[in-house]
Amino acid sequence: MQSNSKTIDDITFDDFKSEIINDYKIAVTSRECSLLGRREVLTGKAKFGIFGDGKEVPQLAWAKVFENGDFRSGYYRDQTFMMAINKLSIEQFFAGLYAHTSIDADPMSAGRQMGGHFGTHSLDANGDWKNLTEQKNSSADISPTAGQMPRLLGLAQASKIYRHVKNIDTSNFSKKGNEIAWGTIGNASTSEGLFFETINAAGVLQVPMVISIWDDEYGISVHAKHQTTKESISEILKGLQRDKNNKGYEILKVNGWDYAALIETYQKASKIAREEHVPVMIHVVELTQPQGHSTSGSHERYKSKERLAWEAEYDCVVKMREWIINNNIASQEELDDFDKTIKKAVRDGKKAAWNAYLKPIKEDQQEAITLLTNIANVSANKVFINKIISDLTAITEPIRKDILSAARKVLRYVVSEVSDEKEILKSWVNNYINTIQPKYSSHLYSESNKSALHINEVLPTYDTDANDVDGRVIIRDNFDAIFNNYPETLIFGEDAGTIGDVNQGLEGLQEKYGELRVADVGIREATILGQGIGMAMRGLRPIAEIQYLDYILYALQIMSDDLASLQYRTKGRQKAPLIIRTRGHRLEGIWHSGSQLGGVINLIRGIHVLVPRNMTKAAGFYNTLLKSDEPALIIECLNGYRLKEKMPNNIGEFKTPIGVVETVKEGSDITLVSYGSTLRIVEQVAKELIEVGIDAEVIDIQSLLPFDINHDIVKSVAKTNRLMVIDEDVPGGASAYILNEIINTQNAFQYLDGQPKTLTAKAHRPAYGTDGDYFSKPSAEDIFEAVYDVMHEVNPTDFPKLR
Repeated sequence: MQSNSKTIDDITFDDFKSEIINDYKIAVTSRECSLLGRREVLTGKAKFGIFGDGKEVPQLAWAKVFENGDFRSGYYRDQTFMMAINKLSIEQFFAGLYAHTSIDADPMSAGRQMGGHFGTHSLDANGDWKNLTEQKNSSADISPTAGQMPRLLGLAQASKIYRHVKNIDTSNFSKKGNEIAWGTIGNASTSEGLFFETINAAGVLQVPMVISIWDDEYGISVHAKHQTTKESISEILKGLQRDKNNKGYEILKVNGWDYAALIETYQKASKIAREEHVPVMIHVVELTQPQGHSTSGSHERYKSKERLAWEAEYDCVVKMREWIINNNIASQEELDDFDKTIKKAVRDGKKAAWNAYLKPIKEDQQEAITLLTNIANVSANKVFINKIISDLTAITEPIRKDILSAARKVLRYVVSEVSDEKEILKSWVNNYINTIQPKYSSHLYSESNKSALHINEVLPTYDTDANDVDGRVIIRDNFDAIFNNYPETLIFGEDAGTIGDVNQGLEGLQEKYGELRVADVGIREATILGQGIGMAMRGLRPIAEIQYLDYILYALQIMSDDLASLQYRTKGRQKAPLIIRTRGHRLEGIWHSGSQLGGVINLIRGIHVLVPRNMTKAAGFYNTLLKSDEPALIIECLNGYRLKEKMPNNIGEFKTPIGVVETVKEGSDITLVSYGSTLRIVEQVAKELIEVGIDAEVIDIQSLLPFDINHDIVKSVAKTNRLMVIDEDVPGGASAYILNEIINTQNAFQYLDGQPKTLTAKAHRPAYGTDGDYFSKPSAEDIFEAVYDVMHEVNPTDFPKLR
């Protein structure tokens, strides 16, 4: 079933009746899925349920004006809409509830997200773009409330870019910018800062965004009087309403049970946003939530009898049914027949989904039982193994954990035995893990041939008389080459436009490429990230600039929950190859410490984190990433823009490899590992150490995520037998991560003659000023003395104690 997109004026009365009946069937189907879905959770077949009951009718109206090429960025109540655009079947609904790990059975996330989180496939199985203009699109949902809003802004802005920027290949992504980005949010979640930040930004940018606010007066169990001033989000945002003299929003309000009014409202919103590129807010009020917030509780606990009675009367499906009968479109008996047929279809679909989910697991169960029985027959511990077999056999609806756990426990009983059956079981367990684990772990990063790890290094080349220039000139000229070579690229951030960024790395580029491609934005880091995510999901190559690394904290939730998990939560069927540009390292002051990488790298797995030591290296990273399909954070050294570097003659072409370290100085006594601005201090100290007879090998990490994929650091440790990690993050921050990678992942411990050392900043943030930096972060003297102390322990005669 798919909701028809014709308007009422375009069709005959018979067509009109047929369309309404079809809509009613979709609404009832969705409602029955919600009701039966709750029972499946309560009986234990599913872990958790959060459903779209009570929101069915407005979503039918929305589906009528949702066109091919449009994008949805919603929240976990939109199942009726997904059914209406033919992107969610009954079986797929239940497959998601059961966490079926097949992308065909559960195309939303292959069981990686709980039910209620919807997305479509922007990519084929090879990671290549599909033609998004020929399909209806939904960006993959996330659970954090209002977290879908920043992305919505970018999805809408893409239409503006495609409409107004020339020379972009739009064939797969846009038809003259006529697409709308449609957002949904619950009324309570409009209390979140991300909502207000996005609403303000969309009003400033004037993008084709329509936000539907589903208002059932509650947020979980908390009434609107505790959520929103005046208990009405549209009332308090009236100041955004556009007028003859001021750009702004079109704000519409409609009852969620009024089928005809909803259709008229959504047609009006679509026309305004699509044609005029004006954002529209639709406040859908008088909605209900018949089963409460989720399967975790009952709404009878917090709603009065009067409210529950009102909800029963004004349930949107009930009101739609009344409207159909009152307008002689169908009789009560006809609708009753439809209801019975639909209930059976939902039950049958549920059963089919459960059987499809269970079938391969039961086959694995039987295979395991056979192997365990074979090993029991030749084992001295047959009695104990038979107990495990009996327990596994008794499980009528097994999960994979049951099977693998049983097999691994049996291996404990035969650890000292020798038999072919034991070897067969060991092989089976290993193969099972290797086969099943990717169902839950794959696609954290791109697995396509466009992975950043597949882009080969291209070294910068130089004329014999190459000039020494400020680092900012290299980064600026490289951006110039990027914008010239890639029409789909654009950059935006605070001070990025008119003045060419605070360090002049974009000097003159707005004048050359225009305000849409090199743009200033407001002070709103979360939606800067959101702009980038949404535009990248629609085929553009945005570079979102966050002025300083410290300000990343404002956007960290979006980076962590949305961008970093996108490929993973869609099993490689959506991507957002966004480049995040910022600057940090050796910054001075509590709020400008530029060093919080321990937190960052552990929160944004799924995004590459790159820490170039100079602007040539940074420029090379941009060039590499634009050949790949992955997101990354590039942290330029703030104190590197005025340092002199040789000007390459292949600007825009050289590429810094990702995940590869560089040995910047060879040595034999100790391996020193660092990155960014601190690496330059280490280089300086290495020269001073030579003067006292210590020959240090210095390695630039360059890339924190991924880390040293060729395991070059352990090769150095095998030579020097000593290791020190120097980092300006707090103790236990990035240095702990680096040390773990070297010692545990690369197994460097086997080559060490002594304890591996870390030298970090103090636990507090740096005090302001040069002395604040000196006494807060590792100084040249700190590094020298720490290395010298290591050598003193090795040879106190040649290296007497310094102090």
